[in-house]
Parts: sequence; structure tokens; C-alpha cells
Amino acid sequence: MKLLQGEAFDNLIRSSRREAFHLEVQDDYNTEDGIEPFRNWQQGRTDDDYEWLRGWLDLVRDMTMRGVAVRRARVVTVPHTTYTRWLVEVSLQNADAGEEIRYAPRHLVDSSRLTTDDWWLLDDETVVFTTFEEDGRFAGAAVTHDPWIIAYCKGVRDYVWSAAVPYADYVALQTQ
Repeated sequence: MKLLQGEAFDNLIRSSRREAFHLEVQDDYNTEDGIEPFRNWQQGRTDDDYEWLRGWLDLVRDMTMRGVAVRRARVVTVPHTTYTRWLVEVSLQNADAGEEIRYAPRHLVDSSRLTTDDWWLLDDETVVFTTFEEDGRFAGAAVTHDPWIIAYCKGVRDYVWSAAVPYADYVALQTQ
């Protein structure tokens, strides 16, 4: 496996031709860009411009405009952690940019059919495992083209995607 960081990771995602699918299975993250906005949200301050997220949103828009599906499935614990509640709110920006997001409550999926790590599946040809430091900070991405791992991740993707609730529907359920 090859470890990618920073712009090399973004460029790999950007190089997708048909689909970039992301599976997230953690309830809390400590991403460098999100630390301050998350703290502000916890203190009741609204984020009016989401400038810290702009690079990702631009990437999603560019990809979807050229016909690449950008999809994300989040497996989440219910009741939600504070971080997950914030992420559900922030994800409206991602959805507006063209990213298709779905949520799967952890208690409604078969854990034996999941992975314990987050990863990207790019064009059904490349799996990119996202790696994290002990404190939850993003460390980089480990890339593989192993056909067995790709086939396994495709099966996980198909299972989770079919079990997950589309973002708008999930948000509506949270407000009931």
C-alpha cells in the first residue's frame, strides 16, 4: 500500500471518472479544518460562510459537473454523539454541492457486514483507507488496487447503501 497525504489525496479523489464512494464508520472525527467550526457550533455560533469547507465543496461541484457521482454513507450510533449532530447539520452544504449522502443507524445494520475502517472506493478500481492518528486527526490515506479488497469493499458499499436513509429523509426523521 502507498500512503498519500494532503494534495496527493485530494488529487486521487479528483481523478475519479465515474464514482467516488466514501464509507464512514466513526462517530467522532478530529479533522484539522473542522476543529474550530465544531467548537463554534458547540458554543451556539452559526457558520455563515463555511469557508473552512470550501475546498471540499468546490471539489465535489467540479466532480459532479463532469458526471462523477460522489456518494457518502455514514454508519452512526443513535443517539448521536455531539459531533454527529453537528455533522448532520453541516452536511447540507455537501448535499447542496452535489454529494449524495446517506445515514445508516448502527443498530439497524449487521456489523459483521461492515469494515471497522473508513475508506473510499474509486471507480470500483481503487480502495483508499483513511488513516487517523491516536487523537483522531487525519494522518493520510493508504491506497490499494488489490482485487480481493476491492471486491469486498464493493459488497460492503452495496449493503450499506441499500440499508441507509437518504440525507434529506434522515434529517426529516431527526426533527420528528
